[in-house]
Amino acid sequence: MELLSVRMEIPDGANLILGHSHFIKTAEDLYEVVVNTVPGAKFAVAFNEASGPCLIRIESNDEELRRAAVANARKIGAGHAFVLLIRQAYPINLLSRVRDCFEVCSIHCATANPVEVLLAETEQGRGVLGVVDGSSPKGVERPEDAERRHEFVRKIGYKL
Repeated sequence: MELLSVRMEIPDGANLILGHSHFIKTAEDLYEVVVNTVPGAKFAVAFNEASGPCLIRIESNDEELRRAAVANARKIGAGHAFVLLIRQAYPINLLSRVRDCFEVCSIHCATANPVEVLLAETEQGRGVLGVVDGSSPKGVERPEDAERRHEFVRKIGYKL
């Protein structure tokens, strides 16, 4: 077995939701999740089929995000992994609906941070072990840091 790390490509202004699913209609169902939850969002979903022709299945309404989602799915190379890239929406807008999708088994991350996907590669193929999402903590929040956090979540409309 070989351990690998691959860096995801997250285009400017986009967020990534990375997870595992189990069925060929994942790409279509996640497409419906996005358009029914945040109709104006730009997005692409790429799903690595794990049997039969083993294709990267793709649904999208944005060409740049489509190219990046396919590139990310190809880099991961693990069956049943899906990559959802979104703009004009945040993961918080979609995450509960993505989890409720019948095919979705797990979510590894939902972020705009730099992401490395940790993989194990065997003779059979690849599997996702986990992710490195962003950077390690550099300290503990002080009162002025908490104030900036409170201001930020209110500025983007998530608190009164």
